[in-house]
This record gives sequence, structure tokens and C-alpha cells, in this order.
Amino acid sequence: MKVEHGRPALILAPMEGVTDAPMRAFFSRHGGFTHLVSEFLRVSQDPPPVRTIREHMPELLLKPGVCETREGIPVQLQLLGGDPDKLALTAQRAVSAGVRGIDLNFGCPAPTVNRNDGGATLLKYPDRIERIVRTVRDALPPEIPVSAKLRLGWENPDEIDHNAERAVRGGAAWITIHGRTKMQAYKPPADWVRIARVKNTLNVPVVVNGDLFRFEDYRKCREEYGFEHFMIGRGALGNPALPRKVAQDLGVPMRADSLFMDWRGEPRQWNAVFRAFCDAGGLLSQDRHYLPSRIKMWVKFAILIDGAQSYPWFDELKRLHTLEEMEEVFRRA
Repeated sequence: MKVEHGRPALILAPMEGVTDAPMRAFFSRHGGFTHLVSEFLRVSQDPPPVRTIREHMPELLLKPGVCETREGIPVQLQLLGGDPDKLALTAQRAVSAGVRGIDLNFGCPAPTVNRNDGGATLLKYPDRIERIVRTVRDALPPEIPVSAKLRLGWENPDEIDHNAERAVRGGAAWITIHGRTKMQAYKPPADWVRIARVKNTLNVPVVVNGDLFRFEDYRKCREEYGFEHFMIGRGALGNPALPRKVAQDLGVPMRADSLFMDWRGEPRQWNAVFRAFCDAGGLLSQDRHYLPSRIKMWVKFAILIDGAQSYPWFDELKRLHTLEEMEEVFRRA
């Protein structure tokens, strides 16, 4: 499940509380992604037992010794924390459970995470980034790749040059860079120029992340800056057809029976999206409280891209609490 030069990768971004197992199952079947990454598993006290790791990544229960979806898309475990030894022990336990790739989170901007020595706060300490990556790398078999997810810096975007070098020096097989600092959070625009500069100085693959909302964004990112590997998060949620269009352009093999429609705006098309989500997600997606909240969140990502004027029916939808009520809105809109 390595990201390699000459073999384009399209990766679903890990998003806490969003890209959970049902969402990964949906995009595995309909998204065109080559890789998936779990939500981060926080390691702050004692390293979690194998049982907890399996609960965090239900894909481990599908096929013994293999960490992939039913469609065969590999899923990488992302770990978050600041203690190298605890992270390494957790990674070892994960590999014993069937995980075949570890990603280290140095980019989460959430204040609660940063106050507890995790995520983007480590961008202030390049030596710690290198030590964490090296300790995890040395603890695992050589065939298990270790990668790192970074932002441009804590406050200064030029910090990425040094932090990326240190992550690679520690043994990262590839790095993913979100084109903003921690202090910028998600304010536009993402700085693809700085990511491209880093890409051109390292000998490992660099995955670009940030502001890939439309197919035109991807094409500009690829053609003007020479990127080969892409991570899409909010853009995939807001426009579920986007990753398939990108995969098609990259020449990535896709399932023949995957949905391939422009689902935005049209409520009946969104109804088809949610039915496909229920089908792909299995039992986990049948919780009566889970689905209505997930539908509202999903449409909010679409509004982020297209604007509220494209979704006049959301005013009614957001006040509802059952799937049956929401489907009635889709039928009438």
C-alpha cells in the first residue's frame, strides 16, 4: 500500500468524526480512491490494546491479516501523539492485528489536540518530528511503510522545508502536506506553491492536500505544479463525483459498477447517494440517529463548495430528525 513515484495515488483524507468506517466503505465502492486513511487514533496515555485498534478500524475484521475494505482498497492507520515509544508500541500492536501502513499526524489544528502534545503542535519541534518517525519506523518490519501528514508550519509557512526534511530523515516513505499553517486553520487559499517547492527537493513522494474542491482545482494543481499524488477530503464530501473524475484522469482503475453521476444540487441524486452510503456501510450505517446527522453534515460540505443558493431545500432538511422525513423532502424538492 505504498505511495510511489510513477504510480499516481488518490487518497481519502482522514477527517475526525467524518471519514469513519461507513464513509470509507462508501468511498471505497464509489470513489475511485487508491488508498484510505483512518481517523486518527490518539495515543496519549497507555498504548491502546489490539482490541481498541480493531474497534477503531473495523476493516481489520473483514479479512484476517489484511487491512482493506471489501473492495480491496488498503486502509492505513493514522496515529496521533507526542511520545515516540508509546506510538511505536501502538504501531507494533496494530501491525500484529493486520495493519499494513502507519501514518503519523503532525497536522491536526484542533486546540484540544494541540494542548495535549499532539498534531500540529509538533511542527514547532523539528527534532521531535524526526525522532517520532524514526522510533516508529525502527519498531516495524521494513515492508510496513510509515508516512507523515504535516501542515506548512505552526505560524510560519516556511517551516515546512525543515520539518519535511526531518520527517524524511526519520524514515518517512512519503509525506502528505496540507497547504496551510496551524494558525490559518482552513482559511483559503491553500499554498500549493510551497508544497511544490518541497516536492522538488525531496527524494520521496509528496502528496498535496488542501482546496481540491473542483475538477478544475485538481487539473491546475497537476498541470501547473507537477503533482502526481493527491489527498481529497472536504472536496470529496461536498462533491462525491469528484474523486471518480480525478481517478479517471489519473488512469486509476475503478469498479465498473460505481456510481458516476454529478450528485450536487439535485435532491433526488442526493437521495441516491445516501442509499448507496447505507448499502456500502452495512450495519454500522443503520443507526437511526447516525444517518440523519450524517446527511446534514454531508450537505453542509456541498454548501461550502457551491453556496447555499444551490441547496434551498436544506433549510427544511436541517430541522428534521428521521431518515423518513428527509426522504420525503428529497421526493418533493
